[in-house]
Amino acid sequence: MGMIGYLLFWAVLFFVMMRFGCGAHVMGHHHHSNRNAPPGGNGAWIPPAWDRDPVCGKIVPIAGAKSSIWEGHAYYFCSEDCRTKFEAAPRIYTGNAPVAHQGAA
Repeated sequence: MGMIGYLLFWAVLFFVMMRFGCGAHVMGHHHHSNRNAPPGGNGAWIPPAWDRDPVCGKIVPIAGAKSSIWEGHAYYFCSEDCRTKFEAAPRIYTGNAPVAHQGAA
């Protein structure tokens, strides 16, 4: 009887965590609203109308911009040249450049 109670306890705990805890997000039971989602929509990401080119700093309209995805983020560019520079060294333009240690030769 003790073993059945033990297994039942873990089964109930697993069910509760999957239904209401972290597993709920995996199962598609979203409890948080997406403010950028269209009303009544499916929660899809909507890009902004304008964004800043990380290479030259120009504000560019998304509709006609060149784009690149890096580490899960979309970046938009005013020209193919800016996109090529970004793709060659994205850490420089995203603020994720490695810091040089003093005394390194």
